[in-house]
Amino acid sequence: MDIKEIQSLIKFVAKSGASEVKLETDDIKITIRTGSTSSGETTFVQSVPMAQAPMAPVVQQPVPESPVAPAAPTAEKAADDSKYITIKSPIIGTFYRKPSPDKPVFVEVGDTISSGDVLCVIEAMKLFNDIESEVSGTIVKVLVDDSSPVEFDQPLFLVDPS
Repeated sequence: MDIKEIQSLIKFVAKSGASEVKLETDDIKITIRTGSTSSGETTFVQSVPMAQAPMAPVVQQPVPESPVAPAAPTAEKAADDSKYITIKSPIIGTFYRKPSPDKPVFVEVGDTISSGDVLCVIEAMKLFNDIESEVSGTIVKVLVDDSSPVEFDQPLFLVDPS
C-alpha cells in the first residue's frame, strides 16, 4: 500500500462519517480516527517487519530511444479533451455501468444527459451508490471499464456540455 492509497483511504473515511476505521494487511496496520481530536483527523501508521526475500540480480536492459514525434498527438488530444467536462468518482469502490447484470447500461456514448440523471453505480463497502450527473450534455467517452475498481476523484466520463 503506497502513500497515495493511504491518503485516498483517509479522505474516504473522513467523508463517510465513520469515527474509527482499522485496516490490517500482512505488511501494514492502519488505524484512522476522525472527530476525536481538535485537528479533525488523526492517522496512525505502523509497519510490520516483513520477512527478507532473497534479492535477485538486477540486469539492466538498454532502453531504445523513442522519437519525439508521438508527443504531438498527445498534446493535441489534451487540447480536444479540454472542451469537455470530466465527471469524477466521488468515492472509492467498484464501478458498474448497469444497475444489475440483466439490465441495460445507464448511459452509452452519444446519449444526452441532464443534471440528476444516474450515470453509473459505485459499490463501496457492500453499498451501491448511484452516481448522478451534475451537468447536462452528451456523453463523449466512458473512461472506466465495467466492474473495475475506481479511486476517489478518478475520471469516469467525458461530457460535451454544448
